[in-house]
Amino acid sequence: MKLITQIIVIATLLVMTYFMYNKQLGAIPILLLALYLFYIVYARLKLSKNGN
Repeated sequence: MKLITQIIVIATLLVMTYFMYNKQLGAIPILLLALYLFYIVYARLKLSKNGN
């Protein structure tokens, strides 16, 4: 995945967190951010295991 795409997704989720926090919905983008970061780590681990 390209770095620019990752930056855009993370920035979008952070902006969503900022605006939704005032409406007491800040947990939704934080949960999405956690799932996205988990996916990134899983993809990198999968690539490193296949490389060895």
